[in-house]
Amino acid sequence: MTSYPHTRDEAIVDSIAGHDVRDPYRWLEDEASAEVQHWMDAQDAHARAALAAVPGLDAIAARIRELFYFDAIGAPSHYQGRYFYTRKHADKEKTIVYYRDGDNGAETLLFDPNEWSSDGSAGLGGYWPSHDGTRVAYSVKEHNSDETVTRVFDIATRANLADELTGTKYSGASWGRDGTGFYYTYVPPIGGDVTVAERPGFAELRYHAIGAAQAADVVVRGATRDPQSFLGGGISRDGHWLMAQVQHGWSSSDVYFRDARHADSEWRTLVAGVDANVSVQIWRDVFYVTTDDGAPRNRVFAVDPATPARADWREIVAESPDATLESASVVGEHLVLTYLRDAASELEIRTLAGAPVRTVALPPLGSTGGIHGNEDEDTGYLAYTSFTEPSVIHEISIATGAAREWARVNLPFARADLVAEQVFFPSADGTRISMFVIHHRDAVRDGTNPTILYGYGGFNVNLTPGFAGSRVAWLERGGVYAIPNLRGGGEYGEAWHRAGMLDRKQNVFDDFIAAADYLVRERWTSPRHLAISGGSNGGLLVGAVMAQRPELCRAVICAVPLLDMLRYDKFGSGKTWVPEYGSADDPAQAPYLWAYSPYRIAIDAGTRAYPAVLFDSADHDDRVDPMHARKLAAVLQRQQTADLPILLRIERNAGHGGADLVKQQVDRVATQLAFLLHYLR
Repeated sequence: MTSYPHTRDEAIVDSIAGHDVRDPYRWLEDEASAEVQHWMDAQDAHARAALAAVPGLDAIAARIRELFYFDAIGAPSHYQGRYFYTRKHADKEKTIVYYRDGDNGAETLLFDPNEWSSDGSAGLGGYWPSHDGTRVAYSVKEHNSDETVTRVFDIATRANLADELTGTKYSGASWGRDGTGFYYTYVPPIGGDVTVAERPGFAELRYHAIGAAQAADVVVRGATRDPQSFLGGGISRDGHWLMAQVQHGWSSSDVYFRDARHADSEWRTLVAGVDANVSVQIWRDVFYVTTDDGAPRNRVFAVDPATPARADWREIVAESPDATLESASVVGEHLVLTYLRDAASELEIRTLAGAPVRTVALPPLGSTGGIHGNEDEDTGYLAYTSFTEPSVIHEISIATGAAREWARVNLPFARADLVAEQVFFPSADGTRISMFVIHHRDAVRDGTNPTILYGYGGFNVNLTPGFAGSRVAWLERGGVYAIPNLRGGGEYGEAWHRAGMLDRKQNVFDDFIAAADYLVRERWTSPRHLAISGGSNGGLLVGAVMAQRPELCRAVICAVPLLDMLRYDKFGSGKTWVPEYGSADDPAQAPYLWAYSPYRIAIDAGTRAYPAVLFDSADHDDRVDPMHARKLAAVLQRQQTADLPILLRIERNAGHGGADLVKQQVDRVATQLAFLLHYLR
């Protein structure tokens, strides 16, 4: 049996949902303690030594490098004749931002995050040009965490202005029409009443005037003081309408507005207290409202801000009976509607009154984020991808539909060798679940294919077709990759999402187990050759499935996960997820959290055989606290009876989304694939 770094336990017992709940590794929650730091270093060193010894790692890493280092250009954004866009270079670690003036202007460097820090720890969070294209607000992340500092770059002087804003976690910059300032969300630092758990409720919508000190910024919408909500907002492109949105989880939002042309105008309510999602785009003094209120698959209304009462909303796009409206945006004086039909994209153009104009032909089983462009400009850009097609960008005329290929990612792989298909199967309660199965064209269904079953199932997140170089390397080695569309996601609308949240979360785990059973039944694989993989909420998914059915698979990748569901809301951004999961502090919600919490189940189960498990954690994850991975790794290492490892790998200079250096991404992905191939063969 494997020998692990020593982990002590404590006799801590809580009473939750009428049960005595043991928590022997609570001490691992305190990352600031020297003991926990020493333990983390020992665990990471142990994991890296074990992973470095896995056969075939070097060859897989070499192939991943070929697929991860490539040249690519992003679709441009147009601001008063100036175009801004990103480039990924095959010889650079981080994506670079450029601009050019006019259609034929010279390409000029804007930001190169490769030069911001010697160790690569500083990275670009996002950038937002002013409407005239003369200034650019941009956010800088340290260690790729969610926490950011926002700065302002002046293109004429080629230098940063003195403006530097802290507390801009999760915030962008919404510029005023004249470019003299922007609106942003300010999240104050931790201290006093502002604890980690309560911090989201202290977010404020502020206005920053260029050249002023941040302390002088005007609070235009105050904090909710509700840590289960998050406040954001921005101003319309013409500078008329200032919006504020309070998001309550991923199923409900309140929206307020006021006339920004008048300093003394009061906030008015567009929608509040309605158990529905609402998003708004404003153009020519019309609010285009997309909502699932009364339409789980979404519909669009046109609203006159002079008469914003719900009874006066005018429906211009009705709910589709068999496709989910993913987004509606105004481009080129038209509505661009992006739909999901069985989790694959469809695209439609309509007039601003909602009358159909045309559908945009897309290849089957692919994804697009719609058409990117300005409200009053005919030219837009459409990016498309699929499981077998890296990103292709087309330049398109909204008025005529004429399109031409504008950019393409070229990678060294044989596209004809890859096959993607969609299958359907029943879950435990009979619900029909869709799943994508990607494999090499020579794959044989004999039950021996090493197979990765990847899932998420939460927060209204859609798992749609998309290219990943890591999958190419897996398929080339005889692997199969499967992605089910679990309840909790949004692929089939808000009802689908709600069927996998709160007291219905077990549906998600049942859907995933049914997907595994399908793959075995159809002889794509067998439990001996099956791995399950997920990150964040997907880490909870694989943790729960492993705890409930440890014999289901041979190996597990559990990345930046939630695992102690009885205490998750006391750490990181956990309070904002209470509308999705519930809280053990609520007597009505505690029982179902107790029932599926992976950490609790593992402790109570005692010693038993588990799959090989690789926990991938990050040292600067300020969204999902890494204590989850630490605590469950400690339990499994103590209680594992199978001759299979339980490893905790900790990514350095990395946040919830991992590191943004390509070489670190190569190392992480190659390690995961080599680990899985070793234990699934």
